[in-house]
Amino acid sequence: MSKINNKLIKLIALCSLLIVGCSTAPKNPLDIRVLRNQAEVWLEMGNKESEQGRFTNSLRILTEAKNNAVLSDDSSLIIRVCLSRGNVLFSLNRQDEAFAEWRQANSEAMRFKNVELISVSKIFLARGNLLAERQNARSIFEEVNRESDNIKVNRMYIAFSWQVRGLALRILGSYTEAESAFKSSLEIHFKDGYLENAAYDWYMIASIRSLSKNTDGALQALEESLILDRRIENSWGIASSYRAMGDIYTNMGQRQEAITAYTRAKTIYETMKNEDAVKEINKRLN
Repeated sequence: MSKINNKLIKLIALCSLLIVGCSTAPKNPLDIRVLRNQAEVWLEMGNKESEQGRFTNSLRILTEAKNNAVLSDDSSLIIRVCLSRGNVLFSLNRQDEAFAEWRQANSEAMRFKNVELISVSKIFLARGNLLAERQNARSIFEEVNRESDNIKVNRMYIAFSWQVRGLALRILGSYTEAESAFKSSLEIHFKDGYLENAAYDWYMIASIRSLSKNTDGALQALEESLILDRRIENSWGIASSYRAMGDIYTNMGQRQEAITAYTRAKTIYETMKNEDAVKEINKRLN
């Protein structure tokens, strides 16, 4: 599992985070509700597509969501769509466009004069800077620590801030603290029923344990991730965990176990018709 691993990049759009806000009063409330409701449906659909690794289709759907969010002049909705679009664009390696979406979310939050959402959008930008290596991990950790003090209401955003701190600590080599941060995120996600996010937390805990040479602990964490992803039928997450298991077994010199794990991942990716992921697995198998 590499320093900035594949699932960390590809599943950056995993979380569909909730924002509470209000829009300006429209002249025709019925029409605006129709636009807003359709945007909410598209936003959920777009997030679901990204969870399964179908980023191109997700972006198409989220573009429609953004159009309706702009037409309805709903600041909360605009912010949420921009954050999701940024995630998907980043997963497609369109980094400049991703940062533009996150900056738009930040500008809208400032116009909305919502301190919590301003800090949330700053943390999204900080995470992007961390993953794109545009800013060092120590400064990211300190920034997220400051901004997280402003997040009091939305528990998903509190969990998200713990995740970003965990990512920074992981890069800094502070593995005990990094695992503790992800466990704080995991506690919120599991208690509140966001199992796809909890599965990701376990995946990252596995990555941290692998880097600290705790291979047995890493495999155990991946098993926990698999249990949750199976419950919610998250095929992308299941395949990613099997691929990570293959990487760990390879590093341990257990080639047959690695082949078994890679093959299970490959079968899922082939069924999903994800050709890029299949190519990655074939490289590992050969």
